[in-house]
Amino acid sequence: MEKSIAKQLKKDRRHKRIRAKVQGTPERPRLAVHKSNRYINAQIIDDTKGVTLAAISSRNVSGAKGKNMTEAATLAGKELASKAKGAGIEKVVFDRGGYIYTGVIAALAEGAREGGLVF
Repeated sequence: MEKSIAKQLKKDRRHKRIRAKVQGTPERPRLAVHKSNRYINAQIIDDTKGVTLAAISSRNVSGAKGKNMTEAATLAGKELASKAKGAGIEKVVFDRGGYIYTGVIAALAEGAREGGLVF
């Protein structure tokens, strides 16, 4: 088995394990994270209705151009928190999407906490 396939399978298993425990409700929606090689995306989702309440991408964050991915993730977290506040959301559950909680994922979470989200 190739190394990249094995890594993807491990990530998928971690993600399934997390999603078995983490559910977004109207009172506490789920903050889901997706990471690519260049950008990080996050959504706040109400799983009972299946709707996205707020979303952000580091590609569209003002001030992220010219910054490294970790700095852009922090800015994206802060902007997502302000969008969530505008939608009346203060508490969320964090779904790291199978990614290890370090680097860019942790930076996005810290940025969201700085912006006022509680999780």
